[in-house]
Amino acid sequence: MAILERNDIDAVAHLRMNAPERLNALSDEMLAALQDTLDDLREDKSVRAVILSGAGKAFCAGHDLKEMTAGRQSEDGGAAYFKDLFERCSRVMQTIPTLPQPVIAQVHGIATAAGCQLVATCDMAIAAQDTTFGVNGVNIGLFCSTPMVALSRNISRKKAFEMLSTGTFLNADAAESAGLINRSVPLDHLADETDELARTIASKLGTAVKIGKRAFYEQIQMPVSQAYEFTGNVMVENMLNPDTEQGIAAFLEKRPPSWNQ
Repeated sequence: MAILERNDIDAVAHLRMNAPERLNALSDEMLAALQDTLDDLREDKSVRAVILSGAGKAFCAGHDLKEMTAGRQSEDGGAAYFKDLFERCSRVMQTIPTLPQPVIAQVHGIATAAGCQLVATCDMAIAAQDTTFGVNGVNIGLFCSTPMVALSRNISRKKAFEMLSTGTFLNADAAESAGLINRSVPLDHLADETDELARTIASKLGTAVKIGKRAFYEQIQMPVSQAYEFTGNVMVENMLNPDTEQGIAAFLEKRPPSWNQ
């Protein structure tokens, strides 16, 4: 049984973390499977949107604490293992925003510690109404320093630091209000709502979404004047795309576009 299942339906890749007995923890095996699959998706032009979900009763409970405990049993107390672990996890997290396809987290149950980081890292997220979110490592003496990178870029600084320093959890409504997820829906509507969002994105011109996603993450790190100069050049690039010209013509002629990409 694969620890990460991939099922492509039309132009949407459905990825499901499949270690329910460990609450889909980001074990060494899970991180490797995620990285390999994300690298494959980068080159797959047939896929225009990605949905990431978890099997069983939880989306993802974060790092595998049993593996981390075992990793400590070395002469250096686990320093080399932990450094490698967090580097591998950070690589997965940094790969997601650089994919040409938008990635949507389909969240249920719990998303805690690095699992909450994974939600914050995805481009969008839809959650079941009974989902709980937290960066609760501080409760066991481990401040969630790497998860806070993505978390603090999604929600306000004060809310992020409160979660990090107290270990308290957010319910789905609070997560939506804070900006961690796009919206919450009843559990029995979760898959359909996420799939509808993915299909809507997949119906758009793939090259335009690819250009836009790349520009979104680059400009958000820039001062305003630099961001306008940069995105102006991106708009030029987009406008020179023959499929964009065709899309504009189709709109003016009140007909569906016929795109090649």
